[in-house]
Amino acid sequence: MTILNATAVICSALPRRHLAALLPLLACWSALAEAQCEKSVRWDDDPPFSMQMPNGDISGINVEINRIVLERLGCDVSMRKLPWARALRELEQGRLDILPDAFRRPERENYAYFSGKVIPVSHNILFMSEKAIAKWPVSRLTDLINTDFRLGAQIKVYYGLDFQQAMSDPGFADRVTMVAKRESLWRMLDRDRIDGVIADARTGAYEIHNLGLGDKIKATNVIVSSDAAEVAFSKRSNDPGFVEAYTAALQQLVDDGSYERILQRYTSPADLTNRTSHH
Repeated sequence: MTILNATAVICSALPRRHLAALLPLLACWSALAEAQCEKSVRWDDDPPFSMQMPNGDISGINVEINRIVLERLGCDVSMRKLPWARALRELEQGRLDILPDAFRRPERENYAYFSGKVIPVSHNILFMSEKAIAKWPVSRLTDLINTDFRLGAQIKVYYGLDFQQAMSDPGFADRVTMVAKRESLWRMLDRDRIDGVIADARTGAYEIHNLGLGDKIKATNVIVSSDAAEVAFSKRSNDPGFVEAYTAALQQLVDDGSYERILQRYTSPADLTNRTSHH
């Protein structure tokens, strides 16, 4: 066992109930700063959580958070651009270390550790064209099962129990278009090829604004899922001690208001006007 792993085992035994109890854990892990620590973190075109800025820099809410957390743990960071389905495969194989915004699923727990629900919930909601909103004034996704509503969603993304229930209906499932990139779905919705898209509330608002489609596509009150996303860690390249230390540092960012300040920089109305993605 390496010094890094041995110390991590000791660190992982420390309590995590309150911030005061988390501080010794961070100090314990910080003692490993002299040991080599390099972690790869997934990003993709998913503003405001991760994106490439006009000057070429990789930025976004998740990017900033992970850089801060990993810097506090004495780790170097490499950002890997990966579509979601491939990111899961890379995590399973140990070629990707950290995958932010992952939902805990039984099949994923076979190959990944999870941080727990530290980051405040951001809802997945249904976005629809104005025409579709007028035609289908629904309150739940499952209300659309026995209709001719055409939905757009992303491959390998978990959207919650209502989506799973709706997809169990063959007629509804036949009308769902699955693609890898969400931008394609917004374009399809603009061209009336589909009627709605499921997306994170903040991400959807950001992307619609940047694509100039705010007059045609609207957020609805239909919450598809309210599960809290977590951070996933490959079991092949991380140990429980590192996950504990990462989670403690992440909890500090939430508790001291740093997370909220980062969030506001990317989601305030002024920010939506000033920031643009590289598309």
